[in-house]
Amino acid sequence: MKLAAADRLGGFDIRRECEYNETHPRLDGKTLTKKQLIGLTGNIATGKSVVRRMLEHLGAYGIDADALGHRVISMGAPGYQPVVDEFGKYILDERGEIDRTKLGNLVFSDPAALAKLEAIVHPFVRQAMDHLIKNSSQNVVVVEAIKLLESPLRERMDSIWVVTSSEEAQIGRLARKRGMSAADARQRMAHQTAQGEKAAAADVVIHNDGSVEETWQQVYAIWKGLFPDEETQPLMKAVRPVASGQTAAAAASGAAGLDLTGKQLGVMRAGPRQAEEIAAFITRLSGGKKSLSRTDVMAQFGEKAYMLLRADQQIVALVGWQVENLVTRTDDLWVEPAISMETTLEHLFGEVESASKELQAEAILVFVLDGQALEKRMWEGLGYEQRVPESLGVNAWQEAARASMPKGAVMYFKQLRIDRVLRPI
Repeated sequence: MKLAAADRLGGFDIRRECEYNETHPRLDGKTLTKKQLIGLTGNIATGKSVVRRMLEHLGAYGIDADALGHRVISMGAPGYQPVVDEFGKYILDERGEIDRTKLGNLVFSDPAALAKLEAIVHPFVRQAMDHLIKNSSQNVVVVEAIKLLESPLRERMDSIWVVTSSEEAQIGRLARKRGMSAADARQRMAHQTAQGEKAAAADVVIHNDGSVEETWQQVYAIWKGLFPDEETQPLMKAVRPVASGQTAAAAASGAAGLDLTGKQLGVMRAGPRQAEEIAAFITRLSGGKKSLSRTDVMAQFGEKAYMLLRADQQIVALVGWQVENLVTRTDDLWVEPAISMETTLEHLFGEVESASKELQAEAILVFVLDGQALEKRMWEGLGYEQRVPESLGVNAWQEAARASMPKGAVMYFKQLRIDRVLRPI
């Protein structure tokens, strides 16, 4: 692993002026006058997003600049009409959305056209990033961008992190996640700046060739070196104790041996230390149909977070969730039969909503599978509505729903904030 020189590893350059002038405690007890910005980049399929999520688990606020760029040109966003005016209705699909493949074919073969597109999109992306950074409560912000080093954004970063990977690993990921052939993958990779050149410009290099655990170890070690006083073990928030009546319900439902009477319930956001426990819990409740190992859950931490409901030290319910492009999605809900669903939803989703608001999410989408038959009234009591993707008023929310909704699932929707980061002009 490549690190910056020792005098740079101990802390970012805090003397540089920046427009984010909120005050924050420095690691040595003094006061910083700006937030610390980590610029995260790397070539296609090196695992940039996985590393960003790891940093988010450790306490950073994450921004996917490339996703913001896509959102800027969606219908109803401020960049949509200017792009259509510039490139014509040819780039629209049957729903009136900008077809990014058609647009890409136009601009990536024509440097002048690409410059025109960037002149439209980049100011809106910078505006959205400024808003998100300014309003984040976290002291550290990580900005993921594939062209970070080639853009003016580079100069605003306090530290540059580059994720590298072997060609074999990149090709394997592109085949699994995007269905690319090896030839197509190599062609895409050949059009990008050499990894060695990017690594030479980095303060920190993460080598993402091995297991998820090995990558976690690198990220964790560097984070603790930079921010030794940051809390990285999630804390449990206490909630009301379980009522004795629920134990009788548990016996009736066949949850033998699980006595929750008088135990203190608590909700916590899980971390890697809970991976083995989460794997055992899901495997048991699924009856072995979804058999998970600790390694499986560690890999999931690169895509989502887990919120746990505990009775003393025992997991009794959990939900898997993620915030991507300012939309929260939950697609993993497991509950002990001994716990009432009302109690579970109230506490688990109350904390997911709270965390989502802290991450500036605009809406939350909950996907419930038929096998987890939950009554509609429970969700409505918490302010959720049963919806279909096409009924969501914001195009970015519709895209998130269509991309994430499992087959056969029912979707519940709740808007978390009225103001939107990328409002139409």
